[in-house]
Amino acid sequence: MAVRIRLPGGTLKMKVYRELRERERARRIPVLKLGSLYFSWWSNRPRPLNDQPDDDANRSQAAP
Repeated sequence: MAVRIRLPGGTLKMKVYRELRERERARRIPVLKLGSLYFSWWSNRPRPLNDQPDDDANRSQAAP
């Protein structure tokens, strides 16, 4: 079970490895490992346009 701590500017999440999302596993967002826990920071700021998920880019290229 993930623990979320809402802070000004974003959310600090504490999880075990099996609960990590793909963006956390790929380290596209800040992640810190301490022991068996992973701490990730999810900012409230909007993502830049070039930080789109990989599957969206592949889907647009696959269209004829």
